[in-house]
Amino acid sequence: MVKLVDTKDLKSLPYGSASSSLAEGTNYMIKKIHFVFDKTKKSQSFKKLVFNKYKNYPAKKASVIVIAGGDGFMLSNIKKYNHFKKPFYGINCGTYGFLMNKLDKYNFYKKIFNAKKIVINPLKVNTVDKKNNKKTLLAINEVSLFRQSRQTASLNLKVGKKDIIKNLIGDGVLISTPAGSTAYNLSVHGPILSLHSGKIAITPISPFRPRRWKGKVISNSSEIKISNLDYIKRPVAAVADNIEVRNIKKLFIKINKKVKIILLYDKNRSLMNKIKVEQLRKNTY
Repeated sequence: MVKLVDTKDLKSLPYGSASSSLAEGTNYMIKKIHFVFDKTKKSQSFKKLVFNKYKNYPAKKASVIVIAGGDGFMLSNIKKYNHFKKPFYGINCGTYGFLMNKLDKYNFYKKIFNAKKIVINPLKVNTVDKKNNKKTLLAINEVSLFRQSRQTASLNLKVGKKDIIKNLIGDGVLISTPAGSTAYNLSVHGPILSLHSGKIAITPISPFRPRRWKGKVISNSSEIKISNLDYIKRPVAAVADNIEVRNIKKLFIKINKKVKIILLYDKNRSLMNKIKVEQLRKNTY
């Protein structure tokens, strides 16, 4: 194994802007990288190339965590490693890779060095099931509440202490962050939120009553409470990104501003730019 890059080479690389460049002001910060690879062929092929040249430092000692895989793999590993308070750089070895940067096998280090950072806050999701068991989950993209039987869900939705829907009958409801608003939320015709809008989207999933309710956009300082009005006969499951809890009785959802997730993006691949592109596409349909 060799060092990630020689100090002389680091000095020869250009810096990014003073406000957002990861390496501005120091040449040591990004010498240590922790790599995480998915099990796909594309990811494993990239792994062989990387480990022939670079050392894989422990996540605790690294300055950057590089995730090579798809969006789902990225979400799982952000939750796994975020307690180290390190920035994440995603490399797309999956399909669409909305959260990821484009795979560049030979220039990825330089791209990490010049990457721009954004900070996002996840949703904090407190669940209560029919036996009153409680769990706390984080959702970076969205939390979805689905019916888990042949019968429609019957849900009460409150924002703060105010009812916004007394009885939503349908397949379920989805609560999305701006970062996740172009994912499943968009597929169920929810609004696309600008990354720094300070908003959360509440979007129904196949609503039967009220049939024409399109959802609501609220402040990200608000708490959402969802109650299953008939949790014995009409069970529902909550999914926070990729973690499922079944037989939900109540959900309490709010942006967790204490948890800060730092994501790194190439200059022309930022999450903000991707969201803007999706907004333009939506307006042309």
